[in-house]
Amino acid sequence: MDSHSLPTADDPTLDTGPSLIPDLPPNLSLTLGKTVDEVLADLNKHPLFMTNLEENDDVAALQALAYDGTPLENATNFKDQGNECFKGKAFADAKEFYAKGIAVIVTEERRRARGEPSRDTGTHEGSSDEPEEVERERKILEVMYVNRAAANLELGNLRMAVGDCGLALRLNSKNVKAWYRSARGLLRMGKVEEADEACAKGLAVEPENKALRELAGEIITRARELAEKKRKEEEREGRTRREEMVLKTALKARGIRTRSTDQPPEMEDAGIKMVPDPTDPESTLVFPTVLLYPVHLESDFIKAFGEGESLEQHFKYVFPLPWDKEGVYSINGVECYVETVSGGLMKVGKKVPLLKVLAGGNVEVVDEVVKVFVVPKARAEAWVKEFKEKRATEGK
Repeated sequence: MDSHSLPTADDPTLDTGPSLIPDLPPNLSLTLGKTVDEVLADLNKHPLFMTNLEENDDVAALQALAYDGTPLENATNFKDQGNECFKGKAFADAKEFYAKGIAVIVTEERRRARGEPSRDTGTHEGSSDEPEEVERERKILEVMYVNRAAANLELGNLRMAVGDCGLALRLNSKNVKAWYRSARGLLRMGKVEEADEACAKGLAVEPENKALRELAGEIITRARELAEKKRKEEEREGRTRREEMVLKTALKARGIRTRSTDQPPEMEDAGIKMVPDPTDPESTLVFPTVLLYPVHLESDFIKAFGEGESLEQHFKYVFPLPWDKEGVYSINGVECYVETVSGGLMKVGKKVPLLKVLAGGNVEVVDEVVKVFVVPKARAEAWVKEFKEKRATEGK
């Protein structure tokens, strides 16, 4: 298997037939009307999208052992073993064989860069430093990078796959498979713009490549999905901001004080709201409200107490209380109080609208919850006295 025959499901078959003609990636519009050489010349004026990649440190650390044969023969052997593993879907093994083959050639490249003599051990005629041999080594290195990218894609190592494609493209910017696999990996990583760029550059080299054109269609579809998702998110955020603004304005206009603490109670989706439309200033304010029965240490929760509603309206369905065995809780048999900003108590008429209770700044809504104390009339005076004594003690 070489760079033209890698058996992978997303292998860019070099089919020039017009069987699939999706819209082309946006970046490709920059190349229309230019020859391949002109496109590549333009690309050379700007860094290729992966040209800043350096060889993987792990590969650099892997030194070629003293195998029999020339570096080219050894690398070819590793490549062939990798190909066999890939055909058998043993992708992890294939990746390791490609890595060993890459290490052999990279070691030779670095040796030459240091000016060290050839260490050929095989019977292959000629030195590994001869131009033709160097060119063959670099060609197989390019193939192994692209093949290892395919294995990494199968293993889900997307960053490694894109990195391998970048290294192959440094050796040959016309490698269509490298452009394809880098675009495939980038798309799976969610980097749609980068995938679009890679796909466009591959199509600049080979405009009728079937696999790249199919991938271009996938990129366009994904880009549209993300654009729609972004639009909906921005719309949702805009609505949330408007709801918050309308609510804040409504509370201020009504003179209702609010305060938040560091440990607000868990109320799921309950909270101060405007209904029926949170974005309409003409909507009604509703408040989560807790009815506290301090004499019996019980409580009831009203999720949405409208600003125009009274306690009496809610008592009609709250009473009788299931635990009130003595029958002391009734609309006419209780007194109601709310705590003031100063820490005292304010008696609340059972027919008074909630807005009248909260407006004026004498009462504040803490953590978006209105708290109303409900006490049997017969015990109200004693409870109020006890409440005030407790507050006085806390204040000392």
